[in-house]
Amino acid sequence: MSEPSPISIRPPRWLLKPAVDGAAELAADMGLSPLMAQLLVQRGLTSVELARDFLVPKLASLGDPTVLPEMKMAVERILRAVDERQSVVLYGDYDVDGVTSMALMHLILKAYGLDTHLFLPTRMEEGYGLSLDGIAKCYEQFGKPALFIALDCGTTSLNEVAKLRADGVDCVIIDHHELSPKGRPDCLALVNPKLGKDYHYFCTAGLVFKVSHALLKARMLPNYDLKETLDLVALGTVADLVPLIDENRLLVRRGLEALAQTPRHGLRALKQIAGVDGLVQTHHVGFRLGPRLNAAGRLDTAATALQLLLATDSDEGSALAELLEAHNKDRQNVEQQVHLEAEAMLADIGEIDKVSAIVLASRKWHPGVIGIVASRISRLCHRPTILVSIDENGIGKGSGRSIPGFSLVEAIDICRDHLLGGGGHAMAAGISVHEEKIDSFRSAFQEAAREALSKDAMTAVLELDAEVKLRDLSLSFFDSYKLLEPFGQKNPEPLFLCRNVRPKLPGRTMKEKHLRIILTQDGASMEARWFNAPIGRLPPPPWDVAMRIQRGWFRGTEQWQLTLEAVRTAESVQRG
Repeated sequence: MSEPSPISIRPPRWLLKPAVDGAAELAADMGLSPLMAQLLVQRGLTSVELARDFLVPKLASLGDPTVLPEMKMAVERILRAVDERQSVVLYGDYDVDGVTSMALMHLILKAYGLDTHLFLPTRMEEGYGLSLDGIAKCYEQFGKPALFIALDCGTTSLNEVAKLRADGVDCVIIDHHELSPKGRPDCLALVNPKLGKDYHYFCTAGLVFKVSHALLKARMLPNYDLKETLDLVALGTVADLVPLIDENRLLVRRGLEALAQTPRHGLRALKQIAGVDGLVQTHHVGFRLGPRLNAAGRLDTAATALQLLLATDSDEGSALAELLEAHNKDRQNVEQQVHLEAEAMLADIGEIDKVSAIVLASRKWHPGVIGIVASRISRLCHRPTILVSIDENGIGKGSGRSIPGFSLVEAIDICRDHLLGGGGHAMAAGISVHEEKIDSFRSAFQEAAREALSKDAMTAVLELDAEVKLRDLSLSFFDSYKLLEPFGQKNPEPLFLCRNVRPKLPGRTMKEKHLRIILTQDGASMEARWFNAPIGRLPPPPWDVAMRIQRGWFRGTEQWQLTLEAVRTAESVQRG
C-alpha cells in the first residue's frame, strides 16, 4: 500500500510555565536546587513535609483498605468461600490490568488453600467485559460456581449480574470503571472507588492489592508477604494509565523496584526478550513489557499473558515469553497496516483544522489494534478520535482516545441514540454501533466536540515546565531529580526549555531516523537523543530545544542523557 499524502497539522505552540511562588523558600529549607524546588512547588508540594512524603514515600503510609466501598462484605464472602472450599470463578479482562488482577487474586486465594477457576474472555468471541456468552462458557467449562469474582469489569453489567443472581451464584465485583447511568449491578459486593465519597485512583490491580491487604488484616497468613506482589501491581497500574499520585505512586515506586528483581520466571524471561535490564522505569512498562503482555489479548487470547505471570519454571516462562514476542510482532504488523489506512482516510478529510473530532471506520480493521491507532491519530491531530472495526454482521466495535478538556464518556452519553452501547473513561472509551449509524454518530460526536472545545483547546501546546542551562544539570541535581519518579499520569515527566544551544553536527544517525548529538552551551555539553529527527532537514542552529532529562542503566552503571522532544531555531518563547 502506498504511503498516504502528508496531513497538514498545525505545529504545537511552545508555552513556558510561569515562575511559581515559594520555590526559593523550599529550596533553602530542604537544601535543594532552585530548579528542583520549582518542580516540587508546581506539583503543589509547597511545604517541607509534603515534599519529603512525596520524594521518599513509605509503605507504612498505605491507607486502611477497609475504607473502600463494600470491602468488608467482599472480604467476608471470600473468606466464607475459603472456609467452605467452594467453587470460585475469577472472570477478568484481557488487558494488562485484567491479567495482573487475575494473577494477584489467584495468588492470594491459593495462599489460603483455595484453587480457583480462571476465565478470560476473548476479544473476538465474548468481547470486552462480563457477558452472557462469557458466563455460559464459564458454566460449560467449570460448572456453576458458588462465587463469581469479576475483575476489571462488571460495573455496568446489570443484566449479566442479574443472570448470576437468578442462577443462585454470588457475585463480587472488583473494578474501577464508571457506573452505568442505569445504576449499580445487583451484586453481593461492588468494590469500586467510584461508589465512594472519597475518590481513589486505583486501577483493578491496585484494588486487588487492597482486597488482599484487607483479607490479611482479617486473617493473617504467616508465610504470605504481600510486598512480593508489588511487581504485578506496578505492571497493571502503569499500563492502565491511572494517576501516579498518593498511594498509586508509592505502590508503583516500590513495585518497579520489585520488578527489577522479580523472581517470577515468566517476567524474568519477558524482561530479557524486551531488553529491560537493571533499572525498571514506567516507560519500560508502557512501551516494552505492557505491549507484549497486551499483544496476546489483542490478537488471540490473554490466557498466554496470564500463564506467563503464573509460570512455575524457567522453561515454561521462556516459552511463553517467546510466544508473546511473536504475538507482539504480529500486532505491530497489523497495527501498521491499520495506521496507514487510517492516515489515508485522514488525508481525504482535508484540513484537520476544520474538523472538531475524528471518527473513522472500516470492515478491514482488526478490533484488537484500533485503540492503539486511535491513540496515535489523536496525538497526531490533537482531536478526540474513535476508530471503528465493523464485523461481517455490520456491527462496529469502536475504540476512542481523547484530548484534555473533552470527556469521551460524556460525549457517548450525548450520542447514545446513535449507538448500541458504550462506556469507559474520560480519555479512553469504547462503543458499539450499527454500520448504517456510523455517519449519524460521527456528526453527533463532532457536534459534541464543537460545543465542548475551543479553538485553543484544539491546538496542541508544548507545555514547558522550566527553563534550564546545561550547567544546571549537575550530579547533585540528578540525585534529587530521580526522586520525582515514577512519572506517569498526574505526575508527568518534566519537559524543559534550553535556549541557544549549539549542536555538534552532523551527529550520529541511528536506524536512518534517529539522531545522537552533542549539545553545547556556555562551555557545558551533554549528549542528547532525538527520535524521529527530520534527518536532512534540521533547523539552522543555534537551537531552542524542548527536552527531557532521563536516566538509564548501562553495564550496571546509572547514566543520564537528554531526549529531545522538539527543536527550533533559537527565538523567544511565549510565556504563560
